[in-house]
Amino acid sequence: MTHDHDVQAAATPADVGVIAQLAFGSMAAQTMRAALRLRVVELIGDKEMQAADVAAQAGAAPQPMGRLLRAMAGLGLLQERAVGTFAVTPAGALLDSGRPGSLASFAHMFTEPAIVRAWEHLDDSVRSGDTAFDQVFGTDFFDHLKQHPDLSAKFNAAMSQATQETAAVLPGAVDFGRFTRVMDVGGGDGTLLSAVLREYPDLTGVVYDTEEGLAQAPETLRRGGLTDRCSLVAGDFFRSVPDGADLYMMKSILHDWSDEQVVTILSHCRAVLPPGGRVLIVEPVLPEVVDPETAGLTYLSDLNMLVNVGGRERTRAEFEEVCRRAGLTVTSVTPLPGAEPFFAIEAAVAE
Repeated sequence: MTHDHDVQAAATPADVGVIAQLAFGSMAAQTMRAALRLRVVELIGDKEMQAADVAAQAGAAPQPMGRLLRAMAGLGLLQERAVGTFAVTPAGALLDSGRPGSLASFAHMFTEPAIVRAWEHLDDSVRSGDTAFDQVFGTDFFDHLKQHPDLSAKFNAAMSQATQETAAVLPGAVDFGRFTRVMDVGGGDGTLLSAVLREYPDLTGVVYDTEEGLAQAPETLRRGGLTDRCSLVAGDFFRSVPDGADLYMMKSILHDWSDEQVVTILSHCRAVLPPGGRVLIVEPVLPEVVDPETAGLTYLSDLNMLVNVGGRERTRAEFEEVCRRAGLTVTSVTPLPGAEPFFAIEAAVAE
């Protein structure tokens, strides 16, 4: 006698396809990486090109280049218009570093060996809870960036590109007009704060980050014409956060760190909050129960935090808990349509 729950439903071709796609996932990523390194999308540009011509301009062998271009077409990055003739798709155009809205630096960074190698030890991280990156490289991720300025610049560019969608919608989703001075804690090159300051001309701002994190910020502020309204302060948010602002904003910072470290960062913000001041956390918020439709990639990001930096993505309840431990109360959690899966989490001093 069998019970219904003992009987496995037969796998469908779609189920087989799911496994095949996952098994080949890292190969697809490396195909994109090779295309970036060979500048395929930039070479083709807005025209149609023969594979042999792309190969000649890229300094590559014609037959293997044709195979790379076919694979890119199979992945939706190119379209084969006629035999051996290729054009760039809208998705593929995002890999052109010269186009506005490009994700080339982002794609470079997340296929970078420094990011990918630790993933080979995900099972070890799951067993031990330890950060695989530290074991593989003998130092933590941010110290590794410090020792490799080229990689640090790539990382800053990737974070800037990853922030573009959020920067486009955050100023309209949160009323920054209530505040006078915004400090972007861990604000990197100033992409997000620049977007806020452009929308709210009466605001002034401060980007607070390490010297490495701030390396590209002067250029961002200069391009935005914001040099006179925004200052740059170098420091370590584990030691302190400067006073003088009434809004302390953090995007994609807390997910890099353990709960204990997050409480430290938030406590330093809490210590300098003036009456009526707020902390604004901009991060993905995981649903309480997995919803693959809305948050699939966020769970991969969560595992990336585990293997590479020792942080984690969090649910609303987990954000409320770390805030509570830092003497803050979450007052609102606002989804950011157009920048999914990000939310704006606002917190005030606990009464």
